[in-house]
Amino acid sequence: MEQPRTRRPQPRQRPQGTLPARGALADGTVYPVPARPPRPVPPVVLALRRLPNPRLTGLGAGLFGAAVMLALGSLDWLLLDGSAVAYGLLFLPVSALTALWVREADLVMAPVIVPIAFAVGIVPISGGDGGFGGQTMAVVTALAVHAGWLYGGTLIAGLITCVRKVRAMGRRRRRTRPGGPGQPGGAARQD
Repeated sequence: MEQPRTRRPQPRQRPQGTLPARGALADGTVYPVPARPPRPVPPVVLALRRLPNPRLTGLGAGLFGAAVMLALGSLDWLLLDGSAVAYGLLFLPVSALTALWVREADLVMAPVIVPIAFAVGIVPISGGDGGFGGQTMAVVTALAVHAGWLYGGTLIAGLITCVRKVRAMGRRRRRTRPGGPGQPGGAARQD
């Protein structure tokens, strides 16, 4: 049978010759450590922070991308006579915005949505005639000919969503780490 302990444990003595933790004196008194002044924020970052920051669902991001690309394709057809380069250049920022504005739960949708939006928007500038079959063949041909723009926009959306996912996983890991800031008994380590 095990005997219960009769003495209370004594606090450990710090070995002689070691320095106290940052923010503490040798006798155990804690004093506030002045915070570092914040780093100046570049003007580009300030301008980006002023932009709208909606969080669209997967369906909302798909509708946004398709509607914007259809409108841009129609404007390209009206103003520039269906210029593929102008359409491709306009597709790249729409891809980036779609990937930035989709919510974290639907991040995987952005690289899927973007090519669909490209295909919807290319209908006005594909130049098909001869009914449904002729229009379909013109769209398929335009998608094949302008695949570089399609791959570029999809790559942009994929990279943005990958970076957002990695940052979200890092935030989640910091939040749930035992003993981390904000957790019980989890003051930040003092080195």
